[in-house]
Amino acid sequence: MDFTLKIWRQKNARSKGHFETYQVKNISPDSSFLEMLDILNEQLIHEGMDPVAVERGCQSSGPVSFDHDCREGICGACSLYINGRAHGPDDEVTTCQLHMRKFKDGDTITVEPWRSKGFPVIKDLVVDRKAFDKILQAGGFISVGTGGVPDGNAILISHETAEESMDGAACIGCGACVATCKNGSAMLFVAARVSSLALLPQGKIEGAKRAKAMVAKMDELGFGSCTNTRACEMECPKHVTVSHIARLNREFLCAKFKD
Repeated sequence: MDFTLKIWRQKNARSKGHFETYQVKNISPDSSFLEMLDILNEQLIHEGMDPVAVERGCQSSGPVSFDHDCREGICGACSLYINGRAHGPDDEVTTCQLHMRKFKDGDTITVEPWRSKGFPVIKDLVVDRKAFDKILQAGGFISVGTGGVPDGNAILISHETAEESMDGAACIGCGACVATCKNGSAMLFVAARVSSLALLPQGKIEGAKRAKAMVAKMDELGFGSCTNTRACEMECPKHVTVSHIARLNREFLCAKFKD
């Protein structure tokens, strides 16, 4: 399969970015999207070292920088905006799980970094997602006793409650919700973290302040507000639903009433 790639190139956070066009050929339909970018980067490295290619004006601006880690849909680092969709034209997958068979031979593919005030571009397709870490530090934790470890069955939790908590905990913090939301809101991420703890007895200790602290930090870091378009839910690779946002709102209002 052959593709034309229009990729966002940006030297650093202070530079003005632009699109550059590349051609890749003989790509296997079973290759992942990141493997295809690996092949492109090998091609760009070769062109950069090939004096004949340089003489013909083929010298590239260097390999394309993009983020990745596990390549198994677990870490959420492979955050790319592909043809106008977070993680590309497939449902409930991360970019590393997207395969080239989802495209047609000869397609032009536009690749961009996340677009959000909360996620400034570091270089090319890499964005700074430390904002999510700061939100978690504001309240996404529970108190831990230093005494003996209680038996796992000592605290009874219904199966339905445990499953709902795990649904929220499934969030991998990739940022697709922010990139998809027209307001750049991080509400689905915050809601997933709050909801996963609010449903469990272990999360009740900080429950009164968790939602307030995390929402305040989200606003401070420049993320937008939620207007319930549900775009975040549609593009979440782990299908975290907006029902968690409803629970976040309840937790937030209850905390305010207690104040």
